[in-house]
Amino acid sequence: MMWVPLLACLTAGIVSVPKCQRGPGALLGAVRLLAAVPGLCQRPENRCATSNAVTCTKCLALGPECGWCAQEDFMADSTQKGRCDTVSNLLKRGCQSDFVESPTVHVTIPSDQETNTQVTPGRVSVQLRPGSEASFILKVHPLEKYPVDLYYLVDVSASMHNNIEKLNSVGFALSKKMENISLDFRLGFGSYVDKTVSPYISIHPGRIHNQCSDYNLDCMPPHGYIHVLSLTDNIAEFRNAVNKQKISGNIDTPEGGFDAMLQAAVCQSHIGWRKEAKRLLLVMTDQTSHLALDSKLAGIVIPHDGNCHLKDNVYVKATSMEHPSLGQLSEKLIDNNINVIFAVQGSQFHWYKDLLPLLPGTVARQIESQAANLNDLVVEAYQKLISEVKIQVDNQIQDLNFNITAICPDGSKKTGMEGCKNVGYNEEVLFNVSVTMKGCDTTGGRKYAILKPIGFNETTIINVQKSCACQNGDNAKPKRVWVDETFPDSKQPHCSDSSCSYSRETFPSEECRQHKDQPICSGQGDCIEGKCFCYKNKLGRVYGKYCQMDDFSCPYHQGNLCSGNGECEAGKCKCFADWEGDRCQCSLQSAKQCLNSKGQICSGRGNCVCGKCECTDPRSFGRLCEYCPACNKACEENWNCVQCHHSNNASQAKLDQCKTSCAYLLHYVDQTSECFSGRSYFRVFSIIFIVTFLIGLLVVLIIRQIILQGNSNKVKSSADYRVSATKKIPLTRKRLAAQALQRGMKPKLQPLKPEEERDPSFSHFFDTSHVYNKEKNFGNTLLLPWA
Repeated sequence: MMWVPLLACLTAGIVSVPKCQRGPGALLGAVRLLAAVPGLCQRPENRCATSNAVTCTKCLALGPECGWCAQEDFMADSTQKGRCDTVSNLLKRGCQSDFVESPTVHVTIPSDQETNTQVTPGRVSVQLRPGSEASFILKVHPLEKYPVDLYYLVDVSASMHNNIEKLNSVGFALSKKMENISLDFRLGFGSYVDKTVSPYISIHPGRIHNQCSDYNLDCMPPHGYIHVLSLTDNIAEFRNAVNKQKISGNIDTPEGGFDAMLQAAVCQSHIGWRKEAKRLLLVMTDQTSHLALDSKLAGIVIPHDGNCHLKDNVYVKATSMEHPSLGQLSEKLIDNNINVIFAVQGSQFHWYKDLLPLLPGTVARQIESQAANLNDLVVEAYQKLISEVKIQVDNQIQDLNFNITAICPDGSKKTGMEGCKNVGYNEEVLFNVSVTMKGCDTTGGRKYAILKPIGFNETTIINVQKSCACQNGDNAKPKRVWVDETFPDSKQPHCSDSSCSYSRETFPSEECRQHKDQPICSGQGDCIEGKCFCYKNKLGRVYGKYCQMDDFSCPYHQGNLCSGNGECEAGKCKCFADWEGDRCQCSLQSAKQCLNSKGQICSGRGNCVCGKCECTDPRSFGRLCEYCPACNKACEENWNCVQCHHSNNASQAKLDQCKTSCAYLLHYVDQTSECFSGRSYFRVFSIIFIVTFLIGLLVVLIIRQIILQGNSNKVKSSADYRVSATKKIPLTRKRLAAQALQRGMKPKLQPLKPEEERDPSFSHFFDTSHVYNKEKNFGNTLLLPWA
């Protein structure tokens, strides 16, 4: 009936097609789908049962659907599978539900927690097991007219002189604007320049206290960061602090803004940040800021530790610690619920705008000349910050994954870090938080994680409980159950470790030993009243007077214990009659197949294993180990057979005897002769001598031919060179005539040869510039020089 599930799957494939598209094409499409995905309709593999997990911990780690049966007699039947399986399968196989170890996955929200006003719930408890997932909903509800703390952090370098003067009139006007947003508004103030070491400032004695001497201004000494005014709702006090502020100066263009921002974030008690307020840090500047590693130029190499270092409201580590990194600054801003507004004048606005993705909860705005739009800038930036709701995970736990989806008021869905924008007051943002446990961290580590909406002063703490082991542990053993396997009837007495009708100390334990050197009851039972009671074993049956036999510890052959031809006793197969071998896999009748004609087993050179010879002498080979050319006395032992096969005058009786007693050598003798009838040393020597002589002669001839060929090439090349000078006249005549002319002597001339005289090309034996040519005749005969 294998076609039934296939037909059901095919029907499901057709039904899944939209109704308007059904027809012959739908059937063809379903068939193609089944052909492309062969395993589509196959039952998924049960990873719990196929894993062969031997402990409860390993079983639970396979997946949330796996369970472990701790019932004592669950493995009594050796045909059953292991204790690890799906919970439903364990119950079907007879494991009682009380003994099934399968930790549940659940989420608990305590009822006795503090009431958060914007982020709920404040605490969540999650119980997980390897491979499981739990989900819950987190709600963020921004409130209208929430308390606001605004801290001004101002770059007081000389170039910011006009903007600082504008701050005098900011406080009152800004507080009026903020009344529409918050009923509880406070202001604070701090200033910064740069690190007070060279090359950031001038260390010339005439300028070290007044860096603005080039501008004819009276400046205060440079400083890294000074906290001037703590957060207050007294606007007059804020204006008074700003009026007293003087400008300062430095040499290089970047400022030490990030140093000051980190101190303003972590020094909460100095600044006066309130827990219940929205915290805004307004950074006013017209230049970029130094980053980590920039201070190495001044020889400052100690990394920033991220702590508060204000003494008398002055940052005292400016000359000994590096600037913070962007990652470190971002971490401190988020930890302290600080939202940053970069108010930048000039061309460096885009530098800060590019940093926004690296600093969550920040905005950048460009201020006009003399900060004319500063009040509107702050209000607009605050409204943008309060309308964005994002969330991130702090204090991550090893082996846990968080998947967060934001459900915005307009119904759209975003990732947790992307969050929702344009969220109005009293609108609610939902976050679906899914926690997945990949494995078990056995090293301890964190037990809780924090979900933190960026810019909010409220969080959600997630306490995580990991269920990685069973209640009783992996080493806990079920109660012992003994069975007296010596009783022949089926009604055998049972005895557990909690109640027993016999006294274990009545009889000495020596009566339960098969041999004096053997353990009591073969180590597989207990001795009670002088009798062995064998343990029940999940692998199979233990039996015998001394519990010395079982049906599982011996080797198997072709899927059967001891090949089915013996009994398992003390881990070794005890074979029945007519069987042998370590697995009782060999019949004794098969030994006859190992006898040679002399009645020897494997020719005395091997062992017979299941009718096949295994040669123990490495020099021997053959089906019966009969071939051994290197064995001692091989020729003497087989001489009669060799004569038998090479004798032409043997009688018929002798030949018949040869066929029977020497048949096993027939194949061997036909191929090689082990024993020589005589030794022909002279013939061997003669052959070697002749071959050597011929090879030597051939080598000499080849060398001679190479030499002759080389000389011939040289002569030919020389003749070609000489002929090329006159093309026709021999070189010797021309050279001798030329030498005679050079010495002022008349060359000796001889008549031309008949063949030369007939050749019309012999017009010159030199170039046409020479005096001797065919026009000069001596006795009407053309003469040429001759040696």
